[in-house]
Amino acid sequence: MRRDRLLVVIDGMEVGGSQRQVQQLLKGLDRQRWEPELAYFRSDSFLVDAIRRDGIPVHFVPKRRRVDLRFLFAFARLLRRRDYALIHAFSLTAELASVLARPLSGRQPLLVASERSFALDRPAWFWWLKRLVLGRSAAVIANSSAGATATARRTRMPDAMFATVANGVDVPTPIAAGERERMRRSIGVPAGRLFGLFVGRLVPVKNLPCLVRALAALAPAQRPWVALVGEGPAQSSTRQLAHDQDITDDLSFLGERNDATRLMQAADFLVLPSHFEGLSNAVLEAMAAGCPVIASAVGGSPELIDNGRTGMLFRSDDVNALASAMAHMADPALRFRLAHGARQHVEQHHTGAALGAATAAVYDRCLRASQSSSQLIAHPTRGSAK
Repeated sequence: MRRDRLLVVIDGMEVGGSQRQVQQLLKGLDRQRWEPELAYFRSDSFLVDAIRRDGIPVHFVPKRRRVDLRFLFAFARLLRRRDYALIHAFSLTAELASVLARPLSGRQPLLVASERSFALDRPAWFWWLKRLVLGRSAAVIANSSAGATATARRTRMPDAMFATVANGVDVPTPIAAGERERMRRSIGVPAGRLFGLFVGRLVPVKNLPCLVRALAALAPAQRPWVALVGEGPAQSSTRQLAHDQDITDDLSFLGERNDATRLMQAADFLVLPSHFEGLSNAVLEAMAAGCPVIASAVGGSPELIDNGRTGMLFRSDDVNALASAMAHMADPALRFRLAHGARQHVEQHHTGAALGAATAAVYDRCLRASQSSSQLIAHPTRGSAK
């Protein structure tokens, strides 16, 4: 079997949804068919260590400023030296770097672009740059149909360019009841309280004010204790709002952690009140962990969650609906039913192997199309009348 060298590129490898999917993809690809490698430009994390442990070459090409010619030439040297068949870029900055470095490298690897965050508030210049990138790409892989449709419309690129490949996730081994209780005690969950969890960057798009106000809307006897896992610029404003709403004892900030899956297994539910999402890794990981999910019905979340069967959806920014959903989570039978349905759905549709196979199918299609095009150029009269 022919093996093609592949470079997955992302600007930063901090702990985030796209970075986790990079790890899942690299691990899930068939090594008999592909020689995968990773390149990133800033922000190391434990995810890079895990990728190295899987035997995948990792290239750190430091980028020191927004316009950095030294970085660009270093990236071009990497492309020239390793002679990749294909580049899969996971962010706009990685896409732009790939577009600019290819001609400098003297190589012509195919470029596969991405659509992952489904952000509706991007400025006009973003879509102009995205259209420029897509015009030089062989395909675009989106992690949700909603994201693919929105990006195709805003860039005015044909729908046929886009392939939807859902995120993949590991399904963890269930934890024992004693370990679950130990985890809860270790982070200070009050005895007898319903334990809710948020996992993600503390940024405006996650709409944490909706969560704070929903907690405040519940009577103290109904109110769950909620822990926020993650860091970001919205942390101080969220703390202030919690103080203003008099719920500081009901909300805990745990910071960035590398045991989010264990926390999900210990929690009674996960909540994601975002204004918009692509296909949320936090939601998918919670479903795999058997943690019931409450999420706003935005972006790719309705593609993951069958409301009432594999999780609960509420209308975006509807404080009362979120408060009601959290109150319903006090029912253990409901939590069990949602957790069972969610885990079963993940096992059938969202494994790392499924992610690798579906993504590789797009790569193969792009390479076949390129080879066919090259053959037509080399033999322009083939099939024509004599």
